[in-house]
This record gives sequence, C-alpha cells and structure tokens, in this order.
Amino acid sequence: MNGIVGQAGGGSLHSDSRGTVTAVCATHAVLDFGGRLGPTGIDKRAVAGPVTVGPLGIDGDTIIDGRFHGGLDQAVYAYGDSDADVWVAELARDLTPGAFGENLRIGGMAVSDAVIGERWQLGEPGLGPLLEVTSPRTPCAKFQRHTGQAHWVKRFTQVGLTGAYLRVIEPGRVSAGDVVEVVSRPEHGVTVRRWFTGRDPADAAALLAAHEAGEIRLQEAFRPEIAKALARAG
Repeated sequence: MNGIVGQAGGGSLHSDSRGTVTAVCATHAVLDFGGRLGPTGIDKRAVAGPVTVGPLGIDGDTIIDGRFHGGLDQAVYAYGDSDADVWVAELARDLTPGAFGENLRIGGMAVSDAVIGERWQLGEPGLGPLLEVTSPRTPCAKFQRHTGQAHWVKRFTQVGLTGAYLRVIEPGRVSAGDVVEVVSRPEHGVTVRRWFTGRDPADAAALLAAHEAGEIRLQEAFRPEIAKALARAG
C-alpha cells in the first residue's frame, strides 16, 4: 500500500519529497535529422506559464514517433537540476531547461531516484496536475544526435541519470516556480534509476507484486522487461 508522505498519520517528510518546477518546456521546433532518424520533437525550450497539462502531456508539446515516446504512460518527462548539473560538469557546457528533451525541469528533488508509482502534486491540489512516476527514460539515436555528443547513448546509460516519465492522474496547470510535492510513495522502493541500471530479479518481483496488489499500475512496456529479469532468477 502506498505510504502517504508528509501528511498526518503518514511517514516523515523525506528530504527529496519536495521540490520546485524550475521550468516548463514544450517543443520549440520540429527538427528533421533525415535518413532513418527523420523528424523529432526533441528540441524543447522553456515556455511561459501557466501551461495546461492534459492526459497526453504538456500543451504545445509535439510527439513525432508515438511508438517509443509519449502516450498515456509517458505523457510528461521530468529531469532534475541536480542530474543536469552532473552533465554540465562532465560536458563543460550549459544545459538549459529542455536540453534533455524534458517537459519539466525540477529543482530540489533527485528525479532519477523517484520510486516507480510515486505521485507528485504540482502546485495547489485541484489546480495543478497530479502526476505518477512510471518509468526511466531510455536514450535513443535521436537524443544522441540532438546533443551532438559522441557515444551519448552509451554514456547516458552508464551514468544512469535517466530522469522520469510520468502519467497524468489529474490534469491541471503548471508554471515555473510551482511546488512539487510527493504525496504518496509505494513501499516496494524500486526507483527509476535502480530499475534502469540493474533489472534485478528481486526488484522485478517486487514491482510485479505491487502491480498485482493494485498498489501501482505498471505500463505495458514493463511486462517483457520484468519477464526477462525473473527468467534470470531461474
């Protein structure tokens, strides 16, 4: 059962249970990389708020390849300021909000260490959206082309600072400066980064058990990943 974070009768407030929206980002322009890569909406920039967040994501954002991006389970992509700072130091270049193709840049929270299934309230309840963490971001060739960094997919994968995809539980409007509060956190404890870097059989079993108990709702793309992890356990 989800533990309520920072509410009366619930667990104590974690240090990473409250943050701030640094920027809201949407597609600035559709780029066409040509060849097998083709067009992409990864060029995202900060936009002025308030911005509507609906079931399929940020108003004004563009998803080109629906096979691998977007949809109800990956409606919003968030990346943390602290994670971006790691890459700023590594690459010795500025990485403004939207540089990772994210919709939300979040300060004060370790976004890549969000627990799968935890819920975030942005802004005031009833006005701001309620989001649920679903999965890590898997880097692709378009992401590498956009960054202009050699072997970017491999480097991003090895570091494991993936950011988090989220589904929209309740729509709303969001602006830079809005508070982000974790209002519930599942007890299984598997984070997006831990799952992305490990695919541990014990974590797979924990996620599946939480899903079957109705504590979380795994996206369909997790099914084969969990099956493979459990098969390794024999």
